[in-house]
Amino acid sequence: MGALLALSSAVVYGIVDFAGGLLSRHIHHAAVTFLGQLGGLLLACAAALLLPAGAVHTADLLWGALSGVGSGVAMRFLNRGLSRGAMSVVVPVSAVTGVALSVLCGVLVLGDRPGAVAWLGIAVTVPALWFVSGGSGGAGKGTADGLFASAGVAVQYLALGQADPASGLWPVAAGRVAAVLLLLPDAARHARRLKLPPGRCVQALLVGAGAALGLVLYLLAAQRQLLAVAVVLASLYPALPVILGLALLHERISRRQALGLLGAGVATVLLTLG
Repeated sequence: MGALLALSSAVVYGIVDFAGGLLSRHIHHAAVTFLGQLGGLLLACAAALLLPAGAVHTADLLWGALSGVGSGVAMRFLNRGLSRGAMSVVVPVSAVTGVALSVLCGVLVLGDRPGAVAWLGIAVTVPALWFVSGGSGGAGKGTADGLFASAGVAVQYLALGQADPASGLWPVAAGRVAAVLLLLPDAARHARRLKLPPGRCVQALLVGAGAALGLVLYLLAAQRQLLAVAVVLASLYPALPVILGLALLHERISRRQALGLLGAGVATVLLTLG
C-alpha cells in the first residue's frame, strides 16, 4: 500500500508540473502560483479534517509553516521557469538539485550521515546539472529558475520531515497558509493578472490542489514505514513532464542535455537510496 501511495504521489506531481507549466504559458505565472496555493489550502484542510490526528503541537504547525514557505518559493520559480523554458530541463534541474540540497542540509544541520551511495549521487549531480543547463554552450532557458525552485523543494521536505507523524496532515495545511501569505504581496503587485475567466481560475486552483494532494500522498506513504521505497518512487515524478514535454510539445534537447537528464535521474535514485 505504501509503495502504491508513493507511486501515486509521483504521478500526481508529474501531471501537476506539466499542467502548471502549460497554464503558465497562457496566464501569468503569478496567478498560477497564488491561485494554486489557494486550491492547495482548500484540499489540505479538507484532508486534515477527514484524517484525524493524534496530537497537534505548535512546533508541528511551525515546521509545517516553514515547509509551506519552501513550497511557495518552489512553485513561484518553477512556474516562472516553465513559462519560458523547456519542461524537459526546468523540472529535472529543480528536482535533482532539491534532493541534493536536502542531503547536504541533513549532513550540515541535522547531523545525518549518508552512505557512500548518497555521496556518489551528489558527485553525479554536479556534471548532470552542467550538461542539462547546456554546458559550455550557456544555460538553457529556465535553468536559473529551476535552481531557485530546488532550494524551496529542499526546505519543503526538510521542514515537513521534522513534524511529528501524530500531527496528521495539519502541518501540510499550515504550510498552505504560510505559502498563501508569502505569495500575497506578489499577487497584489499583479492584481490585474488575477482577473481571469472562471475556467482559468478553476484550472489554477486544480493545479494547486493537485500539488497538495501529491504531498499528502507522499506523507501517507512515508508514515507506513516504507520510507526508502516511498522516497525513491516519489522522486520519479520528473520523468512524466519530461516525457510529455518531448512527446506532446515536441521539445528538443541536445545530446549533451540528454546525457545530463540521464545523469540527473541516476543521481536522484542514488541520493534517495543513500
